[in-house]
Amino acid sequence: MDDIQKQILAERALAAACRSLASRYAGAAFAYVSGSIMRGEGAAFSDIDLIVVFPSLGRAWRESFTEDGFPVEAFVHDPQTLAHYLHQDAESGCPVMVNMVATGSIIGPDIERGRLMQAKAAGVLAAGPKPLDSPSYDMLRYQVTDLADDLRGDRTPKEIAAIAAALYQKLADLMLLGRGAWTGRGKWAPRLMMKLDAELAAEFDAACRLAVQGDGASLLALADRELALHGGRFFDGFKQEAPVEARRLE
Repeated sequence: MDDIQKQILAERALAAACRSLASRYAGAAFAYVSGSIMRGEGAAFSDIDLIVVFPSLGRAWRESFTEDGFPVEAFVHDPQTLAHYLHQDAESGCPVMVNMVATGSIIGPDIERGRLMQAKAAGVLAAGPKPLDSPSYDMLRYQVTDLADDLRGDRTPKEIAAIAAALYQKLADLMLLGRGAWTGRGKWAPRLMMKLDAELAAEFDAACRLAVQGDGASLLALADRELALHGGRFFDGFKQEAPVEARRLE
């Protein structure tokens, strides 16, 4: 798909989002239209991310539908519920909603209010994630340690591939958050890794490809090296308490 086709696709997606806002969300103040299509990176099966903001709601919700052939993932909020999820995103180190607000095209009657919230989201992105505090840091180190230890010793190729799949996200989180960069889920993890350090991203990708094929040595070595950068393996002394309410009376 060339640039002109991508531009046409983005314009069609924006028009579809405007129709959705008018037909499904009467009374909404504004909305953000986001996703790979709007960034000019979309493909035939890419969806539209639509964050709809009403002046006030009883509760937020999300829903999926198709508009003019485009799959639409809609996240429906008022300013307070959206602020809650933006804060939750920032705290998690994985700013999915923050990124959609910060980079989305604004539609609807109250464009200025949308711009104010967008500026705040852009500021959060620019500031980067908060440093890993002790509990979340310890948990991440423990999870990477535990999965890396599963790669040691004799494993079948199928087991190595399964362990690598589980380790991928946790190791990516440690590599990104541990360097003060935002992390991402799914396809966003390799994108953010490449943005942070192309050489490290290539090494991570190569190690994961080998592990999926049944050779976990490179991935284990990379995990051990990353753990060494963050205080080493963490197993002895790890403790996680259950919530007080985690009990059921028979």
